[in-house]
Amino acid sequence: MTRLRLFALTSGPVIIRYTFSALLLIALSGPASAHAPAPVMRQAAAPYFESIGQLQAQLRGGKITSVQITKDFIQRIQALDQHGPDVNSVIELNPDALKIARERDRERKAGHAHGLLFGIPVLVKDNIDSADRMQTTAGSLTLVGAPASRDATVVARLRAAGAILLGKTNLSEWANFRSSHSTSGWSGRGGLTRNPYVLDRNACGSSSGSAAAVSAGLVTVSLGTETDGSLTCPASVNGIVDIKPTLGLVSRAGTVPISHSQDDPGPMARRVADAAAVLTVIAGSDPRDPATADADKHAADYTKFLQPGGLRNAHIGVVCGLAGFNPNVDHILDQSVAALRAAGAHVIAVKLPHLHDYEKAEMTVLLYEFKHDLNAYLTTRKGLKVKTLADIIAFNYRHARQEMPWFGQDLFIKAQAEGPLTDKTYLDALAKEKRLTGPQGIDAALKAHKLDALMAPASGPAWTTDLVNGDHFDGGGDSPAAVAGYPSITVPAGNIHGLPVGMVFFAGKWSEPTLIRVAYDFEQATQARIRPRFLAHAPVTEQMPSPAELTHPTAVNASSASESTAAAQICPTGHGF
Repeated sequence: MTRLRLFALTSGPVIIRYTFSALLLIALSGPASAHAPAPVMRQAAAPYFESIGQLQAQLRGGKITSVQITKDFIQRIQALDQHGPDVNSVIELNPDALKIARERDRERKAGHAHGLLFGIPVLVKDNIDSADRMQTTAGSLTLVGAPASRDATVVARLRAAGAILLGKTNLSEWANFRSSHSTSGWSGRGGLTRNPYVLDRNACGSSSGSAAAVSAGLVTVSLGTETDGSLTCPASVNGIVDIKPTLGLVSRAGTVPISHSQDDPGPMARRVADAAAVLTVIAGSDPRDPATADADKHAADYTKFLQPGGLRNAHIGVVCGLAGFNPNVDHILDQSVAALRAAGAHVIAVKLPHLHDYEKAEMTVLLYEFKHDLNAYLTTRKGLKVKTLADIIAFNYRHARQEMPWFGQDLFIKAQAEGPLTDKTYLDALAKEKRLTGPQGIDAALKAHKLDALMAPASGPAWTTDLVNGDHFDGGGDSPAAVAGYPSITVPAGNIHGLPVGMVFFAGKWSEPTLIRVAYDFEQATQARIRPRFLAHAPVTEQMPSPAELTHPTAVNASSASESTAAAQICPTGHGF
């Protein structure tokens, strides 16, 4: 089945063009290659890898201004994203960003600063409307023209919280729902987003730009969207955190849709604490999105759940059916289990019922809903030349050289052929996928084993980008929660030859507080994230784990290894899961 995170293109080979300014910036995140000399670091503190809390403390203390933070990020984007390693994660900078930053500084000076994100720059994915001078295109040339006339609700909430909209991020075009043979991170408008750890590796999708920008220190936090894996996979392969909320906690109004029964905007950050802060700002009911009717009953200040000891006596189930696709990933899974147990959690292997039984029904639902939801969205965009999915298909044929140089639009064509949402085929598929992933899937596993959360590898390490054959995704644990509409959180868990791999935690509807507690304590116990080095190719100096290590891994956190117990493989071969 098509993975909605996966698909890309570039106009030519990766060219490393390090200017002097780029080298200065790279010095703050790691050398450009394993043998590159370290350039002289600048004296002034830079915001690139600071947390929201650290930046807010400096702002309150008068040590830095929002204008300075914004300028620093813009300069780093110009040096590393648009030049130098050419990560290409930012599709457009907001021409009004510095103006907004100056206004935030004036408000702070007048004593009117308020909120978790006040004065903090944020990037948003280019499928999220902003009523300003920026485009909202889902990466497609078909939507270039008149900007959106109204902010998406999540953008309006960011503005109300005092955040600075820094720009838009590149993505897999149409959130990766155009072709079953696409390459993640590519769009006709934006080109290819590269993985900042190793530039010839894929950044995954569809929220590739949002993840790569945060990972590379181009911004502190960003917004992405997920239908099935489009937050989770980019977070995992770019070594960051994401929170995919319960469907109905965060409004989708003003977001270019795939599926109203699965789409979810969510925060991407380098720390669980920062992602929790963004979720606090964007969660809540919205009359523009009927699915959020109960959101205000469940929305909270999610930063209150960032408590040490969140894993003590927690019961975690490892879904072995979502592992086993890569021995190195299995090793990181076993290290993660050892870390969980060292932190006081009870961890068992579990079977998730109906693990793959819903996949055909899911694709049916997505094809039906995409046509219906996209046509409805297009009615809100005035001044565009396309009015329907059929118009977009025709545009792509007319401009195939720009829009379809590597892969086509078979999913568009299939969606266009589907009927209305009153069709029995659609209604039966929707009921089946929700039943098998929710009540008879995740809910059943949690109840049967009295678990607080389930866990699985979020993905394998990033694959080499292949523009001819498309993506080489090998496995991951995001799909059940995505289809059910349940929340999940991805956290960095380890690295394979310098390429990050995350673990995804998921549970039932409205379980964000529990997941944040678990994910935060796991993050603190493991400290697995490493900064990207913008290498041209994956290094071969790191050793593969020995058979003994694979059988008896130790805790990820070396400082607590003496206090932890070595664990056998949580999902041994032939386990039956």
